[in-house]
Amino acid sequence: MSDRFDRWISSDEWATIVRNVPIVSVDLVIEHSGGIILGRRENEPAKGEWFVPGGRVQKFESLTDAVHRIAREELDIDVAIQRRLGVYEHMYDESDVSEGDGKHYVANAYVMQVNGESSLSTDEQHDSLRVFDDPPEELHPYVEAYLRDAGIR
Repeated sequence: MSDRFDRWISSDEWATIVRNVPIVSVDLVIEHSGGIILGRRENEPAKGEWFVPGGRVQKFESLTDAVHRIAREELDIDVAIQRRLGVYEHMYDESDVSEGDGKHYVANAYVMQVNGESSLSTDEQHDSLRVFDDPPEELHPYVEAYLRDAGIR
């Protein structure tokens, strides 16, 4: 990853971005110990839902670098990318920004496996992380699309 833009975005700047432009992100469909890692979200959008880990891409950061950074930051794991699922467009009525009028993501989804042994640890975005041998029947439609396209459902 380039260090040219490795800085924190202020809450005012973030609110302006959310109100005005789509957010480029990566979502991680992670196979681990015969199952799939899902986290229960603590924040909007999709608060309280079991969702794949993911996050925004930083300026001058490649998509694959973002995948590895997010796996380390959110789950404290190292991953090996197996394949790219594709580009998905996610639109939410909810947002973490007041007066944000929802949130729009251009999400790049990848299927990967965990490298080596690891124990999952939660971050401020998830109240629980689990490896599901058989993911719950009731999942967010965006997660359903990932699992279907990955051949898991």
